[in-house]
Amino acid sequence: MNPAQTLHLTNLLFFAFIANLPLGYLRESTRKYSLRWFLYIHISIPFILAMRISYEFSWEAVPFTIICAVAGQLLGGSLKRRRKP
Repeated sequence: MNPAQTLHLTNLLFFAFIANLPLGYLRESTRKYSLRWFLYIHISIPFILAMRISYEFSWEAVPFTIICAVAGQLLGGSLKRRRKP
């Protein structure tokens, strides 16, 4: 992997993580399995997919983006739980 690809992969994974932080925060205050809950989990997927395609990554990058997105969701939810009185 050349330095440009490494930078693109770093950007993609960082975006997947950061984009899901506020979504995980919002998801935590919704009823489980509701429409909003579903949207907060999945709304970032088209943007991550578009970024992956524009950077010309194959399907091999998908597991890493999923891991980063889930980590962002979990951390965002954790931050929301900490703020509750």
